[in-house]
Amino acid sequence: MPQRNHQFGLFGARGIKGSEAVARQLDRLAQGIATPVTSKRGWTARLNYLTRTDHARQAAKAAGLTVTDRTLKAWREGKRAPSRASLEKIERAYTAVRRQNVAKHLLKRLNSGGGTRVEIHPVNQSQVDQPRKRVVEYRTMNVRRWDTIVGSWAASDHSELEEAWDDVIGDLGSDWGQYEYVTNVGFAA
Repeated sequence: MPQRNHQFGLFGARGIKGSEAVARQLDRLAQGIATPVTSKRGWTARLNYLTRTDHARQAAKAAGLTVTDRTLKAWREGKRAPSRASLEKIERAYTAVRRQNVAKHLLKRLNSGGGTRVEIHPVNQSQVDQPRKRVVEYRTMNVRRWDTIVGSWAASDHSELEEAWDDVIGDLGSDWGQYEYVTNVGFAA
């Protein structure tokens, strides 16, 4: 489907891509360690998660966390602390590995019972002049197949996620383009 919002926000509308809102909601559902990575407790917990099994270590390495065993040992024993760049790598690797680990579970829950009801909240048009405002309303729909959405989210493939979300909102009919950008997309698993 062609994208109709070539210059989104030109007249003051505010929102985010629907696919980005879906990714944020999936991240909330997959939430893991709440302590920030900048605290010792936060990065220690993430390191434990990333290094407890061979599979986790391989996934962390594939996600960009390439530090020596000696450095990991020094971090764990408190002899050294990770640099800011290392903390960013730890957080990226943790997010990637966590997504891979919970994707199968999320997919099962989202597809069960014939799919999951999704709430789509339209863009914020409070800053748009009256003659340019669209009549866009809150919508709900049932998404029956989450395979592509969850798979692209787990792989951090934003373009595939965007395409998958565009396919889903195509079920809204001829006004699907009004929901390409939204303020929020809500669902639970």
